[in-house]
Amino acid sequence: MGFFDRFKPADINENLKHVHETPGAVLLDVREADEFAAGHIPGSVNLPLSVIDTAETLLPDHGAPIFTYCLVGSRSLRAAANLRAQGYADVTSIGGIQRYRGEIEKS
Repeated sequence: MGFFDRFKPADINENLKHVHETPGAVLLDVREADEFAAGHIPGSVNLPLSVIDTAETLLPDHGAPIFTYCLVGSRSLRAAANLRAQGYADVTSIGGIQRYRGEIEKS
């Protein structure tokens, strides 16, 4: 990995392969509820960054592998850092749905 590779956005499509291969993985959409309802990755659950401090109610297992995403990736990174600060041990930001090329589910 070169120096400039650090500034490339995460490839959500590649990262989703890892999510699907990880037993017990939680795919967490941290966009607001209206954004989630308009379209989200199938199998994801919604916990907006604005209420990430309430994660314990949705995610009681602090050891579960959690993968966060948002629209472009910045909220996902902030949510992942916040979850780690709350004691979640295995949290990874996988980027933004804006670059996602798969099926979208609406609710």
